[in-house]
Amino acid sequence: MEARVAKELLHIQSWLEWVDAIVARGRDAYLADPLLQEAGDSLMMKVGEAANRLASLGLAAPAGVDWALAVANRNFIVHRYHRVDRAMTWLTLSVDLPRWRIALASLFVEAAASVSGD
Repeated sequence: MEARVAKELLHIQSWLEWVDAIVARGRDAYLADPLLQEAGDSLMMKVGEAANRLASLGLAAPAGVDWALAVANRNFIVHRYHRVDRAMTWLTLSVDLPRWRIALASLFVEAAASVSGD
């Protein structure tokens, strides 16, 4: 695996661990805490940026992962932050991104092996 691809995947893996930490606090805590919301936004934007780079590097997304959707989500948060629906961002954080973590698991393993082999 190309080093640039591996590093992007490992960044996504670490960001998804942070997503898990936000989700572990629960929906009510997320909806009540602007700092958790901002942290979630930041993580979704980072995942979207990395997804864009992975797509441009030619990495096909595995089943259940849509690079373009992550990029679109990132663009919406960045450019229309005043219209962000917190119930929707919660669903992205609590449903979509945990599914991505599962779908990307084998690529994360491959990326870690690739980086440790360099």
